[in-house]
Amino acid sequence: MTTVIMRTTARAIVPIILVVAISLFFDGHNLPGGGFIGGVLTTTAFAIVYMGFGLDFLERGILGRDVDPGKEPSRDRVVLAYRRLFAYGFALAVASGLAPLLFGKPFLTQTFEMLEGIPIYDHLEVASALAFDFGVYCVVVGGLLTILSVVGAE
Repeated sequence: MTTVIMRTTARAIVPIILVVAISLFFDGHNLPGGGFIGGVLTTTAFAIVYMGFGLDFLERGILGRDVDPGKEPSRDRVVLAYRRLFAYGFALAVASGLAPLLFGKPFLTQTFEMLEGIPIYDHLEVASALAFDFGVYCVVVGGLLTILSVVGAE
């Protein structure tokens, strides 16, 4: 059972954690490690929501799934969703690492494109490492949330 203090604190700090996670993720496409640390912080936010509100809230409020009110929420559905996220992220990371081989470049070679005329930014650099970082992000979030869900069910 959670307390009002835990729920109130979760409502205040989870958005801050997610904003920092997104900021670190997008900063990482130019620097190493953005996908990993962004994924760890996102998992921390999910863990706080899980501790404060429970898995039922996580399924209804965040994942948008219907849960029968009289039954215990199915942890298997959540774990399968996390495993699927892990698998998609792994596939994306491997594919983005192998893509340069199609162009005769070494494994994990990166490139970037400058987009001009963006309304707020004027110009924006989009790096191919962003796809790899997003894959790592999904692997970390999927893997850690799977572990938390399985250990939490024990």
